[in-house]
Amino acid sequence: MSFRLSERSACVVRSEIRNMSLECDRVGGINLSQGICDTPVPEPVRRAAQRAIDDGWNSYTQHTGIAELREAIARKLERYSGLTINPDTELVVSGGSTGALYSACMALLNPGDEVILFEPFYGYHLSTLNATGLNANFVRLRPPGWSFRMEDVARACTPRTRAIMVCSPANPSGKVFTRAELEMLRDLAVERDLIVFTDEIYEHFIYDGGRHICPATIPGLRDRTVVISGFSKTFSITGWRIGFAVADAKWAEAIGYFSDLIYVCSPAPLQIGVARGLAELQPEYFESLSGEYRVKRDKICGALARAGLEPYVPAGAYYVLANIESLPGRSSKERAMFLLEKAGVACVPGDAFFHDEAGKDLARFCFAKDDTVLDEACRRLERFGVENSCPAASCGT
Repeated sequence: MSFRLSERSACVVRSEIRNMSLECDRVGGINLSQGICDTPVPEPVRRAAQRAIDDGWNSYTQHTGIAELREAIARKLERYSGLTINPDTELVVSGGSTGALYSACMALLNPGDEVILFEPFYGYHLSTLNATGLNANFVRLRPPGWSFRMEDVARACTPRTRAIMVCSPANPSGKVFTRAELEMLRDLAVERDLIVFTDEIYEHFIYDGGRHICPATIPGLRDRTVVISGFSKTFSITGWRIGFAVADAKWAEAIGYFSDLIYVCSPAPLQIGVARGLAELQPEYFESLSGEYRVKRDKICGALARAGLEPYVPAGAYYVLANIESLPGRSSKERAMFLLEKAGVACVPGDAFFHDEAGKDLARFCFAKDDTVLDEACRRLERFGVENSCPAASCGT
């Protein structure tokens, strides 16, 4: 029998994020490419998960998640997002936010349908569309504020367009969509009868007085929005895979069936850990994240500037895009590899976030790192700037 891969396998390849992590391991560098998030897990979350294993929470759970977790998520959504839901009929706990989005696409869209995707985009969003037989229609976000033009969004719509993907705060740009922008997208969604998928996993990472607005709370969007989020970033548990989708009951049931088929259920003791962490942690924990990560953001942005790699300072999330056109190379990958070899710091080539060559002068750096690791990465970047005669580094600006 001849060996063949499926046609869809050509649409899904190893992400550049993982590629750069492997390259970083090869040279023993500091990994600012993958959003691994090596900051500590909150003690109540960690302790509850450990205790749950001993207490026997080691079997299948209900496919939509244990009731305790669904109720805790519902309380959190109401408190921090202003979104009131029925945790029994409108919420599905799945295998991370990526799993929730995959299940939602499988449940609600047909092969050949189109989804509007703002770029720079998160690669797994595009890969999910590709894997489920969907087509992306790209709309460019423009630096430095990563704004968009509604005429570009309207132009991207065709008779096959069925949905819009909104990531706010956005990976990789850190853009935070404003109420006015969301209302404009609402008007288009209502006019064209579109679904709005949202990725809100960075909702607690907002800087400079900004505010996260859950699109489902915009009048007219509640019944056509699928909220996608999780706890990988908020609790530094990227390996636990506890995410969820919120949608009207008419959609949530089908989303749950696909989540059951693909993932069966999220890990039982880890669901308990998240549920009880949500119950025990005080509001100050969530409110402190922005301040803590703002310090990290300013630290890495300062180091990049002194290295001659001018950053686009993000308004949210925990990544920063920087201009790397001054580095040798014909592509963003060659430039990122040069930086890794010379400075020992890994980043993600900007081409990973665009469908064309618009990212050739960009790279993404993750600053969700323990302070000692981030400080060392900053020292290496600054030393690289000095050794490569960067004017910004030599004058101390």
